[in-house]
Amino acid sequence: MNTSTDDEVSSFQTGFALRPDLVFPVRSTDDVVAAVRHAADARLPVTVLTTGHGLPGAVEGGALISTRRMDRVTIDPAARTARVQAGVRWAQVVEAAEPYGLAPLNGSAPGVGAVSYTLGGGLGILAREFGYAADHVRSLDVVTADGRPRHVTEESELYWGLLGGGHRLGVVTELEIGLVPVRTLYGGSLAFDGREVDPADVLRAYKEWTRTVPSTLTSSFAAVPYPDIPALPPHLRGRYVVSVRVAHTGADGGRLVAPLRELGPVLADSLREMPYAESHTIHSDPDFPHSYYGDSAVLGEMDVERAAELLARTGPGAGAMVVVQINHLGGALARPAPNSVPYREGRFLVRLLTGGGRHQARELLDPAFRLLSATTLGRTVNFAFGAGDRTEGLYDAETRKRLAELESRYDPASLFGRRVSA
Repeated sequence: MNTSTDDEVSSFQTGFALRPDLVFPVRSTDDVVAAVRHAADARLPVTVLTTGHGLPGAVEGGALISTRRMDRVTIDPAARTARVQAGVRWAQVVEAAEPYGLAPLNGSAPGVGAVSYTLGGGLGILAREFGYAADHVRSLDVVTADGRPRHVTEESELYWGLLGGGHRLGVVTELEIGLVPVRTLYGGSLAFDGREVDPADVLRAYKEWTRTVPSTLTSSFAAVPYPDIPALPPHLRGRYVVSVRVAHTGADGGRLVAPLRELGPVLADSLREMPYAESHTIHSDPDFPHSYYGDSAVLGEMDVERAAELLARTGPGAGAMVVVQINHLGGALARPAPNSVPYREGRFLVRLLTGGGRHQARELLDPAFRLLSATTLGRTVNFAFGAGDRTEGLYDAETRKRLAELESRYDPASLFGRRVSA
């Protein structure tokens, strides 16, 4: 059960090393119980690794619990639910639910771990219509710091704490999640050449456009200065691409996106009716391991002129490749729910992602985020890529206080002081 190999600690994030003292490649809840008890007895801090998309930073020493072998998915079509183990990736859930005309509330990348993504809230491609993935959790199975397996439902205080703050409260081994009756959608990306169309003009138009769309439409704005390398498709090499990505479950998607097509010459247009199983093509996130660092800001409102200045600072002249993504929030995301996912009043989420070392990335991204500080409510756990050790802003004051109380009750020795999320 105890091993330490390069393969076991490898992850999607290559920028931060994992050098634990012990590795536990678990296959069952019993294995997790044994690993947690061993770590507690040895006073070793515990890190949990599933797919590693959101690796918050380097891990030196301690015990690492690798859950990737716990990869069972069970669909109950009558109840519209799925049971997913800790190592399951969203692609597996989408594939399992598709024959029944059902879909999970997954994110844009099919390789992300379903459980850790949901524990961080889970901002999916249909989020404005259905809310956060955490809002649709029926129950959780978790091993807490005392080595005790627990079945947690909405009546438990752990339910509130795990969904949004679960990265410090235990090892979640399985979730039961609700599925939604979505078989097809209208989605894709509308891309412009950022040297032919002013990115700031696209952003201004996008913000105004979001005021007109129904909650059945979830979208994001992106600006990416692509390098000129052979690995990229020819239409992307060396271009500064500005795009709007859309997912809509209604029948009038073409009419709703028509104003965006008037913004200028279109570089690429992938908008179409598609099976939900093809929804990963909307964003076409990279599926190969690489190094990245990033952070986020939830905005109560977007000052478009400040955001335009952010684009200018992070564009082709930034000195490094910076990916900008701005998600339109609101709709069902604003509804109260019995979990600790904060900042539901937010209207936009700004995410910045770059490569290079952590120090270089902070020097580049921190000034950009400061441009938005006047309307920033906080940050999000799921998009603290390499910034997971910075806890300020991840929760509002009341949520932070309540989570701290739960941590002191269920993990007084801070066994789970470090956590790797999706």
